[in-house]
Amino acid sequence: MTRTILEITGTEAQDFLQGLVTNDLGKLDQGLVYAAMLTPQGKYLADFFLSRQGDTILLDVDDSLAESLLKRLNMYKLRADVAISQSSLNLMRGTGPAPENALNDPRHPGMGWRLYGEKAGDDGTDWDAIRVAHCIPETGIELTPDSFILEAGFERLNGVDFRKGCYVGQEVTARMKHKTELRKGLAGVEVAGEAPIGTPITKDGKAVGTLFTQSGGRGIAYLRFDRATGDLEAGDATLRYTPQEIGRG
Repeated sequence: MTRTILEITGTEAQDFLQGLVTNDLGKLDQGLVYAAMLTPQGKYLADFFLSRQGDTILLDVDDSLAESLLKRLNMYKLRADVAISQSSLNLMRGTGPAPENALNDPRHPGMGWRLYGEKAGDDGTDWDAIRVAHCIPETGIELTPDSFILEAGFERLNGVDFRKGCYVGQEVTARMKHKTELRKGLAGVEVAGEAPIGTPITKDGKAVGTLFTQSGGRGIAYLRFDRATGDLEAGDATLRYTPQEIGRG
């Protein structure tokens, strides 16, 4: 895991971001904020963490998305009093005792803390095991340009706010929220055997979804829920999903 930290400054920095991201930046005064940027069609572009450090807002994003995200932010900036640059700060994270100035990961208590400073690294936590246990998607694995954030569990992960004002992709996200029930999405499954990330899941030869990260006999899968009954197949692995599994909705 390699992260880029961006610094966003200027008198209009918070208002600028508020109109672009899925979460309410009024929460910055409470700690770390998890959010995403979407296309106008409501699909995933990037997920990241936002925090306040003095007069600066820090944006913590996966390296693979940093360049494209920086370009998009600058595209939206126009004449706003906002400056965006790459920070020299690094990320440390862990699940043990939190050091001074560390911030709790808002997605789930099991994801520990994050600290922005001179040092980089983590405490050796098995992050995949924690993500699988709590169905927490990862940039570039479960979260792709085809993802809708509600199918990826962003409401459960405190990554979206339905009471804030408009943002890019908000209309599609709100419509999905008010459906009676999501028909597809990420969910936890039991896994017997192993299969590569991205292996298609089938039931009686029909497509059911895709298997992603696996750990300790469990996995994160993208499923079409109405077909995900009984024993499912993903390559050489056998899967089973029950609606009570973590991650649905």
